[in-house]
Amino acid sequence: MVASARSVPHADTAGVGFRSERGPVLVAVMVTTGLVAIDSTILATAVPTLVADLGGFGSFPWLFSLYLLTQAVTVPVYAKLADVWGRKPVILVGIALFGVGSVLCGLAWSMPALIAFRAVQGLGAGAVQPMAVTIVGDVYTVAERAKVQGYIALVWGTASVVGPTLGGVFSQWLSWRWIFFVNVPMCLLAAWLLWRRLHERVERRPHRIDWAGGALLTASTGLVILGVLEGGHAWAWLSGPSLVVLGLGTVLLVAFLLVERRALEPVLPFDLLRRPVIAATTLLSVGVGVVLIGLTSYVPTFLETLLDAAPLTSGLTLALLTIGWPVAASQSGRLYLRVGFRTTAVVGAVVVVAGCAWLVAVAGSPSILTVGVGCFVVGIGMGLTSPPSIVAAQSSVGWQERGVVTGANVFARSIGSAVGVAVLGAVVNAALDGRDAASAPALFGAGVREALVCVLVVAVLMVAAAAAMPRGRVPSPDDRGASDEPVASDERGASDERGVSDERGVPDEQGRRG
Repeated sequence: MVASARSVPHADTAGVGFRSERGPVLVAVMVTTGLVAIDSTILATAVPTLVADLGGFGSFPWLFSLYLLTQAVTVPVYAKLADVWGRKPVILVGIALFGVGSVLCGLAWSMPALIAFRAVQGLGAGAVQPMAVTIVGDVYTVAERAKVQGYIALVWGTASVVGPTLGGVFSQWLSWRWIFFVNVPMCLLAAWLLWRRLHERVERRPHRIDWAGGALLTASTGLVILGVLEGGHAWAWLSGPSLVVLGLGTVLLVAFLLVERRALEPVLPFDLLRRPVIAATTLLSVGVGVVLIGLTSYVPTFLETLLDAAPLTSGLTLALLTIGWPVAASQSGRLYLRVGFRTTAVVGAVVVVAGCAWLVAVAGSPSILTVGVGCFVVGIGMGLTSPPSIVAAQSSVGWQERGVVTGANVFARSIGSAVGVAVLGAVVNAALDGRDAASAPALFGAGVREALVCVLVVAVLMVAAAAAMPRGRVPSPDDRGASDEPVASDERGASDERGVSDERGVPDEQGRRG
């Protein structure tokens, strides 16, 4: 898939901003990112209020798990479609699904209905998040992306304060339903900006979408997560239903792997995943997903149950994680341009371990301050780990594969979150032994502490994954990429070269395809 593009003679990071030629596209990406950013921070603070209204405390992990599952399993399909049809139509479909799902969630009449409608939201998020990241990779060079990270970090930083604050305000003084209705105007604004400002020139050619692989991936992952989340809760681990669900999920997963080996254009291209930089960054993203969902799912409820904290207070405590993340992410670009992707990611993963270890240590006698400090430290580590990993992966391929590679990275984080919330939910539910958190706060606190220990173990594995990233040369601000790729531009036709075939942010042995 090749089309002509007007290249810019120099990668000028000073031209990265709202007033630059690509400024309107940057604004559109920021608003689109805000959809996922707000949603990831606004719901956790309202769980106790929501459960009090609809019931079903034992099922509340599914609010996160099913959303993350539908997001995860659709990411590879959307990513492949984006490499075939372009980023714009895929992200617009995602925004539409996310908006419809938000309206349905706001109208939900029961916990099962809300969980089902969250799945619709997840179908939209599966396109929104990876496409926003991919568009950044299309429009900006590696050196420019270091500065763009600051703008994207601003979105997450704002969401980290606005999301929990809105969640607490809606829960305490209005209705939890507004947590979902607030997405509607954002969806309309994001769609309008992308429709007006993002323009692509993509040469069409026949492709064969791996629908069988996508269906098998969805079914197998769904059954495995169902078995993990409900095992020991809805049924015994060694009972008939547990063995059937987990066994069938495993069989379908094996079938998926066999189908992918023969597919002409597989949903998950294993030849790409065998490249050292992509394999390492994908594993790192799995860990990021587990750690993130572990804290966002349980920290607010933990504080509200054990310390009788108000939803607004618990939300702002969790917000320290999502404040630390963008603060560090805004500086990570400068760091990885200076010392390299691998070193930056390793330092970040070590900081994540320190934060998780602190949370485990204070979980026995928590306070708002001590938990907030731990969340902030974890956020700093995440901000140093996530950006260099995904930029390194994107930089190792050309336009034709960038959507799939970005999708694989986002898929890994989503599947880590989906499986993580299932496993951690099983740990907490096992500690509660059929009770709910309100009636057995001590048992709930013990269960959350065990879940935090699991999160700490995953953080340690993140260090190993980051250390496995290949060593490579560091890109300079003057590194420039190929000029013959399809481009994304604003309505004035401004286009840009992307750092692809000659970028120095990845090792030589990766076999880059220009």
